[in-house]
Amino acid sequence: MTDYQAGFEFSNAILDRFKSLLYIPSPSSREQQISHAIVTQIRQLGLEPHQDVGGTVTVTLEGQDPSLPVWCYAAHLDEIGMVVTRIRESGDLEVTRTGGLYPWKLGEAPVEIMGDKRSVLGILSMGSTHTPQAAEKKIDWPDVWITTGLTAASLEEAGVRPGTLVVPHASMRGPVLFGEEDDLLAASWTFDDRLGCALLLELLAALQEQGEKPRRPTVIAFVHNEEIGGFGAKNLARRLQPEAFIAIDGAPMPPGTPLKMDHRPATWSKDALGHYDFALMKDLRTAGQEVGVEVQSVVYERAASDASMVYTSGLAERALVFGCVRENSHGYEILRVSVLENTLKTLHRFVTAC
Repeated sequence: MTDYQAGFEFSNAILDRFKSLLYIPSPSSREQQISHAIVTQIRQLGLEPHQDVGGTVTVTLEGQDPSLPVWCYAAHLDEIGMVVTRIRESGDLEVTRTGGLYPWKLGEAPVEIMGDKRSVLGILSMGSTHTPQAAEKKIDWPDVWITTGLTAASLEEAGVRPGTLVVPHASMRGPVLFGEEDDLLAASWTFDDRLGCALLLELLAALQEQGEKPRRPTVIAFVHNEEIGGFGAKNLARRLQPEAFIAIDGAPMPPGTPLKMDHRPATWSKDALGHYDFALMKDLRTAGQEVGVEVQSVVYERAASDASMVYTSGLAERALVFGCVRENSHGYEILRVSVLENTLKTLHRFVTAC
């Protein structure tokens, strides 16, 4: 039983796997620690991973039919965060976002400042509410700073400089369980996309345990720098030249989408960059039906994925996104615990049958 601050005993293999990755800081371009953890876990499954110089980790699996084209399933390693833009004489840090993070998603909270030599603790700060303008104030990056309590010399000694990356501190990440015991919700600082990584690791574990092969030659990938342009996925696809690139990621719920945060996973039908492959979506829904899972679908106007970035760069002929529906995207995200197993069951069937 893993402690999820729920007040009762609970265990879930996918959530346990996710938690094993949750406290590893991994802002875009600083994914080395989480890459190492992924490599270790893959080796524990009896498989041999490959890691490129950028940090992307891959596992190549033989297919039942080796004559079929290669498909790639990918989850991204990086998380949204902040980057230091200026160090004030006081030792306070000015920051802006890296990836799709907004300060109101964090509030005033502890953060980890990833210096070149060591990490230091700070507090994301927004000042006093005891002002006439407090009720009307809109908070954006120029309105916030990080209080470090350190001198400029101490920050320099830690290797903190303009360009240093900052992420939410481990103490505020979660996960927590809440709601009805027979239909639990789980919440955490961004399931995006450590949960995708956890699902792919659990898929590998299931294939190993059951002695199964994917239907076709398959590469399982854990790619870097999705949040700032999909560079890891695009570089991998350029080398691999897969027929299909399938991102295992989440499905956010902006206003107006038909998604429900229930036991059903979802596939993206269209995003800001283009349409996804209709035949792949159809096969995915069929795979879900074969294991008793309905798959939702959604159209996004302000989202993109590794799969759509690869596809629209001309690096794969087909693209698909599949994953868990979650609320509070790019913040303290929430999902229904029952969706985890349904997502994995559907993915497992799709990989071995399609």
